Amino acid sequence: MTTIVCWREWEGEGLEHCAARFADDGLTLEGVVAGTQEGLYGAHYKLRTDAAFRTREVRVAFVGGPVLHLEADGEGHWHDAAEGRQLPELDGAVDIDIRVTPATNTLPIRRLGFGIGDSHEIAVAYVPLPDAAGGGLRPRRVAQRYTRLPGEGVYRYEGLDSGFSADIEVDAAGLVVDYPGVFRRLRRP
Repeated sequence: MTTIVCWREWEGEGLEHCAARFADDGLTLEGVVAGTQEGLYGAHYKLRTDAAFRTREVRVAFVGGPVLHLEADGEGHWHDAAEGRQLPELDGAVDIDIRVTPATNTLPIRRLGFGIGDSHEIAVAYVPLPDAAGGGLRPRRVAQRYTRLPGEGVYRYEGLDSGFSADIEVDAAGLVVDYPGVFRRLRRP
């Protein structure tokens, strides 16, 4: 089953178009983003998980800028497929978090199977904007916490390294509907 969603930046003019393909062997997320966070940028991403929603492959390409191609074993070990080298600095991270899209919030929400009140601290491979990485596109390991709150599809996201938090609303598939202060889904006419 494929679900198409579009998001816009909470403030600003940025837009994203994303196709989420759910299959027995995993999830594929593919999107195109034109954003205004910290300057103008355009990007295309595609990622693939296994049936347990563990990230297995990620490609991110910024228009006129850097390209990233990562592979993971689903157990927290990452490989830079473009440079042909292991990335031990990401060890322990099972999920990817791509800064320019709310789509990657779906991965831990689906993978961890939360009940009301459940909270999980996780390590993720975080992909920043190129400018924030000195012009390159170097992912880094960061700590995050997700907590399932009362209400239909409401989760508290906390960036433990940054101190940022937001209560995000997701649909039945785990795709973000509202991410206050960051993204909101466009409604179909």
